[in-house]
Amino acid sequence: MTTPDFSTAFLVDQTAHEVFNAVTNVRGWWSENIEGGTAQLNDEFTYAVKDLHKCRMKLIDVVPDKKVVWLVLDNYFSFITDQAEWVGTRIEFNITEKDQKTQLHFTHHGLVPAYECYNICFDAWSNYINNSLRSLVTTGKGQPNAREGVTA
Repeated sequence: MTTPDFSTAFLVDQTAHEVFNAVTNVRGWWSENIEGGTAQLNDEFTYAVKDLHKCRMKLIDVVPDKKVVWLVLDNYFSFITDQAEWVGTRIEFNITEKDQKTQLHFTHHGLVPAYECYNICFDAWSNYINNSLRSLVTTGKGQPNAREGVTA
C-alpha cells in the first residue's frame, strides 16, 4: 500500500554508519542556521531561512546506523495560509544495507499533495536529500543553506 506522504531514497557505497553520521549532521546538508542538538534522542533544534521558513524539531526515535525520526513541534512558512500544515508531522530517515550498498529512505509523514506547501516542499526536500545529503555522504561535503547573521 502506498501513501501520498512525500518520500524519496538513494543508494550509496558508504556504510550505514557513514550515512547515519551524515543524517545527524544536519548543519552539513540542510542549513548552517540549525541551533540545538541534532543527533541524540530528545534533542531539539530550530531551523530558519530568512523570513521564509522557521521550524522546531524534536528527535523522537534514534537507532544508530538504522533510523532517525524528527517530530515537527512548530513551523512557519511565509508563503502559505495554513501554518499548521507541518505541525505534528514526522520526518523519518531509514537506513538499510544490502549487497554491500546502503539505502537511505526519507519520508515526511504527513506532507501530502493536498497541502498548500507541497510543491515547494517537494522540490526543497528532493534537493536537500538527493543532492545535498547524498553529497555529504559520498564526498564529505553537502550544500546546506549558508549561515545567516541572525536566526530568530
